[in-house]
Amino acid sequence: MPTTSVNTCSLSGNLEDVSEELSRQERKERTRQAILDAALELSEEGGLSTLSLRSVAKRVGIVPTAFYRHFSSVEELGLALTEQSFGALREMLREVRRDTRDIEGVIENSVKILVKNVNERRDHFLFVARERIAGPTLVREAIHREMELIELELAMDIGRLVPTQWSHDDLRTVANLMVTAMTGVVEAIINSPSTNEAEILQRAERQLSMVVIGVANWKSS
Repeated sequence: MPTTSVNTCSLSGNLEDVSEELSRQERKERTRQAILDAALELSEEGGLSTLSLRSVAKRVGIVPTAFYRHFSSVEELGLALTEQSFGALREMLREVRRDTRDIEGVIENSVKILVKNVNERRDHFLFVARERIAGPTLVREAIHREMELIELELAMDIGRLVPTQWSHDDLRTVANLMVTAMTGVVEAIINSPSTNEAEILQRAERQLSMVVIGVANWKSS
C-alpha cells in the first residue's frame, strides 16, 4: 500500500509562523490597551480635548508615530474608551433584566450592579461624566448613543415586565426618567467619595420605585 510521508520541517515551520503571528497580535493588543489606560489616566485633569498624543506615547513607552498604528486620532481613541466604558455595564444590566421577573427586582439589582461598576471602574465613569459634557463632538455623540441604547433596552423590558398598554413613546419617557436617576447616582458616587453608599443606593431605589408607582395609572393618549 502507498504510504504518505509528512514533511515535519514544513509542519514545524507552519506552527512557528502561527505562534509568531499570535504573539505579534497579543503584543499589539497589549500596547493598544496600554494606550487606552494611559489616555484614561492622563485625561483626568483636562479631558480629551487637552490630551497630548506625545504624553500618551511617553507614558506607554512607545514612539509617538507608533500611536497611529492603533488609533488615527484622539477622537478615535475616545470612541474606543466610550465603547469600553459602556460595554460591560450594558451586558450586566441585560442579564439582570433577563433573570428578573418583576420591576422591583430589576430596580434593586440594576442599582446594585451600577454601584458595583462605578466602584470597580471609577476612572471609566469619570471619563463618561466628563466627556459627555465637554468632550469632542464625536465622543459626546457616542456617549449619548450608548445612553440611548440603555434607555431603549430598558423601555423594552419595562413593557415586558409591567402589564400596561403604554405607547412606545411613554415607555421611552419612563425609561428616560429612570436612566436620568441612575446618572444622578453615578455622579453622586464619583463626586462625593466620602458619602455613605448605602444611603445613595437606598435613595436611588426609592427614586426609581416612585417613578414606577407615579406612572402606574398613566393612560397613553
